[in-house]
Amino acid sequence: MKYRWENKYLHWGVTAFLVIAASMLFYYGIFHMRTLITGIKTFLNIMAPIIYGFAIAYILSPVVNFFEKKLIFPFLEKRNKILEKRGRRVVRWICVLLSLFLLLIIIYTLIMMILPQLIRSVMNIIYSFPYYVRSIESWLNTFVEKGWKLDPEMIDMLTQYSQQAQDYLSTNILPQMQQMLKNISAGVFDILIFLKNFLIGAIVSIYVLADKEVFVARSKMVVYALFPAKISNTIIHAMRFTHQTFGGFINGKLLDSAIIGVLCYIGTTILNMPYAVLVSVVVGVTNVIPFFGPYLGAVPCFLLILLVDPLKSLYFALFILVLQQFDGNILGPKILGDSTGLSSFMVIVSIMIGGGLFGILGMIIGVPVCAVIYAAAWKLLGKSLHDKEMPYAVNDYCNIDCLDPATKKILQMPKEQPQRSADELSKMKNPDGMFMKIWNFVFKFLKKAWEFLKKYSIIAWKKIKELSRILSDKAKAFYQKCRLELDKRSKKS
Repeated sequence: MKYRWENKYLHWGVTAFLVIAASMLFYYGIFHMRTLITGIKTFLNIMAPIIYGFAIAYILSPVVNFFEKKLIFPFLEKRNKILEKRGRRVVRWICVLLSLFLLLIIIYTLIMMILPQLIRSVMNIIYSFPYYVRSIESWLNTFVEKGWKLDPEMIDMLTQYSQQAQDYLSTNILPQMQQMLKNISAGVFDILIFLKNFLIGAIVSIYVLADKEVFVARSKMVVYALFPAKISNTIIHAMRFTHQTFGGFINGKLLDSAIIGVLCYIGTTILNMPYAVLVSVVVGVTNVIPFFGPYLGAVPCFLLILLVDPLKSLYFALFILVLQQFDGNILGPKILGDSTGLSSFMVIVSIMIGGGLFGILGMIIGVPVCAVIYAAAWKLLGKSLHDKEMPYAVNDYCNIDCLDPATKKILQMPKEQPQRSADELSKMKNPDGMFMKIWNFVFKFLKKAWEFLKKYSIIAWKKIKELSRILSDKAKAFYQKCRLELDKRSKKS
């Protein structure tokens, strides 16, 4: 017997099955949430290489497009060479391999810039630690040399706390060293797993990039096969908007962070800062995180420079403040523009939620994810208002009192007329009166001040001339007297 999808009984059966299955899944999700989360994590761990592969392919896709559309194909067109399907396939593979090779070079360069200086800074801190201790001791000895005496109660308190600290180290810290070693070994194991997933993901990304148009086309085929045409068009448009938001934000943020890292290196080199390469890489990498990233990178760098030269750490703090102001007000808006369409408040909320759920990765992708959800929600709201024949522009609701139920037109808030006093009303009737009074008063004051200065300046000048004449006469008389005295002494000798 052949069933047709238009059969109403078949519709009812499928609907009843889906409702029962959804109810069972909802019950299981509510009362077995921990088991469900564990299963999701296990599935994600299994699919981690595939997820890494798609993520690497998504990041490298603009690079592949740049090599193809900006370099190789224009170069071939200038020489009037038209490639067939096989030739284009070869060009695609060359561009994919070049892009992946460029990514590996960037990762290797960053590691080689960070790792040696990080080891050097840690070793410097370890070797300089006795110097810091001696500096603190000498600082304390200065108080003793100046006659500062410790209270006996304070000495007992210091002895008690030092004994408690020693007991804590022997009873708590030392037994936990084994657990710390286990954690370190687990961290090394996690790093090895990450490297394994990354290498497999890089291999997967090669095949994804080589056939990216085929993947997109098959995805559209699946959507159109499962949903009606109207819903399929909506899904595809939503995915296209998501791609534009994610791609614009991620690529723009990477470019912005690279520029900030280079500018930081130039600035720290000019200021002769210690660990200029390490500091610049840390600032540039953490700048990928919106809003909080600059502070997350600047604080440890500030502390690192503080251990070497406290004065230069202050210069570094001022330099980072200026650099981040330049990034936030000039460079960032120039590169990113309004790629997210989110307010500052929504950016902070999305970063906090994304970081709380998924850590550093959540802080990076939280903003574009929130932008997509925000745009979808407002699009649904706008469609609902449009279907109800109501205004769906935000500005239409700024000073709204209510909507007319019949005509659906906006009724604005009535303007309140301010209550004015009799003096204000009289001034409004004669607006020039008060101004003229003020002007006449100022003019008279300036005129009298000028006459006063003119009169007494003439008198003062006469007094100065007379005084200078008297002083000149006295100086001449004193000079003549000294000459006569010298002549008398010379004649006697």
